[in-house]
Amino acid sequence: MKFLKAPLEGPHIIEPERREDHRGFLARLFCEREFAAAGLEGRFVQINNSTSLRKGIVRGLHYQAPPHSEVKVMRVIRGAIFDVVVDVRLGSPTFGRWFGAELSAGNRLMMYSPRGFAHGFMSLTDDVEVIYLTSSSYAPGSERGVRFDDPGVGVAWPAPPLEVSDKDRSWPDLDPATHGVVIEGGA
Repeated sequence: MKFLKAPLEGPHIIEPERREDHRGFLARLFCEREFAAAGLEGRFVQINNSTSLRKGIVRGLHYQAPPHSEVKVMRVIRGAIFDVVVDVRLGSPTFGRWFGAELSAGNRLMMYSPRGFAHGFMSLTDDVEVIYLTSSSYAPGSERGVRFDDPGVGVAWPAPPLEVSDKDRSWPDLDPATHGVVIEGGA
């Protein structure tokens, strides 16, 4: 696997390395040893599956507060998404900044979203399916979010969102007084 650093400290794009022959290919999507060698979390407790039926659906921006903060590793298995991470780590020099990348079944790239980052995505095609690993179980009482269209964050979605849940529309704008997480053991 190739671990490509994002412009923010922590997130990575992961590119599986394909071993091909006349029958097709094999690519490792996860290896605890390789994640550890890259300085990334290698323990995951859940694999989630999400679908978006239409192009233009936005999901997020979500995160969990400590002690349930989580790492996510996203992989698209059908269609394409614009995947976004937003730094919500208090004291981080990049607090409130975002990074996004297109993930698709065709490019097979994965997004590594570390603790202290809100995460969300927009479906770029109809009939999208995503699988993702999480390092912490879902804890409803620790769930937090930032509004997908917060002008202070300024995520440049590739198109106007066509559908956003009421819950995701109701998240507040990012504010260090009410948002932000202190990550166990530092940033």
